[in-house]
Amino acid sequence: MGWPICGETLAFLKPHRSNSMGSFLQKHCSRYGRVFKSHLFGSPAIVSCDHELNMFILQNEEKLFQVSYPRPMHGILGKFSLLVVSGELHKKLRNVAVSFIGSSKSTPAFLRCVEKLAVAMMESWKQCKEIAFCEEIRKFTLNLMVKHLLSIEPEEPLAFKILEDFQTYMKGFVSLPVYIPGTHYANAVKARARLSSTVRDIIKQREKENPAGLRQEDFLDVILSKRSLSDEETVSIVLDILLGGYETTATLIALIVYFLAHAPNVFQRLKEEHQAIRNRKEDGDQPLNWEDYQQMEFTSNVIYEAMRCGNVVKFVHRKAIRDVKFKDYVIPSGWKIFTENPSDFNPWRWNTTDKAILSKRVMPFGGGPRLCPGAELAKVEISFFLHHLVLNYRWNTKADELPIAYPYVEFQRGLLLEIEPIDKN
Repeated sequence: MGWPICGETLAFLKPHRSNSMGSFLQKHCSRYGRVFKSHLFGSPAIVSCDHELNMFILQNEEKLFQVSYPRPMHGILGKFSLLVVSGELHKKLRNVAVSFIGSSKSTPAFLRCVEKLAVAMMESWKQCKEIAFCEEIRKFTLNLMVKHLLSIEPEEPLAFKILEDFQTYMKGFVSLPVYIPGTHYANAVKARARLSSTVRDIIKQREKENPAGLRQEDFLDVILSKRSLSDEETVSIVLDILLGGYETTATLIALIVYFLAHAPNVFQRLKEEHQAIRNRKEDGDQPLNWEDYQQMEFTSNVIYEAMRCGNVVKFVHRKAIRDVKFKDYVIPSGWKIFTENPSDFNPWRWNTTDKAILSKRVMPFGGGPRLCPGAELAKVEISFFLHHLVLNYRWNTKADELPIAYPYVEFQRGLLLEIEPIDKN
């Protein structure tokens, strides 16, 4: 169970290559099996690397288990975050997020916005020989989300302010959760408060300009028109969607770009798929549409395989709400549970006719009532971005550039890419 108070937390969080299990899990699984007890984040805990048990836990949300993130995380996320709320409140807030994503993902306005921002970013690279890809892709994903959610243009000062606060906010997720002024955690709590204030000010301005709530030009307008959430709940759901659409999507795109640099056969197959889509268009400059997205089957395989290999979210926090017996295991009531997943990058494995069976063995976007509500939206963003990337550029990574789990995935040097435009003559 490790040391008093901190248990084995520091060893559990020790940085390692994200496309590996890391020394902590390797040693413990070889010594104790794929399900073992420990003491993590101040509580006795069960760590499960057993897929069947993980699926059982995720499918029994609110029946046998409930979400249970460490208390300090609530200071960063806020008390109404989808990550920490449960029961009817979680269902209500999640339904709002799902309705936004369901109504957004295939609209021409959203698809045009994705493509326009992707093309503009790649145009800005034309004279570059090297780019810090993580920094660039975070700008892309956040600019897309603030435009679609809040109608804020990328060049507006407010967009830069939100990006800056989000970067500070994210550093708190991978820091020691002790509130001491000047620490990453304390700065993240303050950044979250500033972000909340920014969104709250936008809400007040909208209500002042349009008290009847009839505008409906972006997601915030849709929420305000329905009046089903309190101001605090509205702020929280907007920040949750910004967070999901910004950080995890950007990280996944960075992982795909990293894996493609080391898998020329995958890059070539991906390029062929997107060239075929471009060739089918009467006008070569015609914008992409929903039908084009539905033809990006190998692209979808690449996305799932990058999630499988890259471990964007390495573990989730749950707590048993009563004694639970699963096979030969007994999980005591009140104990925390951490479900974990991971090395060959091979998107063709998703071509199997038994895709339904594979989907049961691999959970790229989670499972159960907390299945990622933004999965399809993220896939659209990534697919459109990759379309223009593979048709316009080739790239190499630095030899020492690796995805590291801190525990959230980071590239130590920001994924520096040597890039070269593809000659189309």
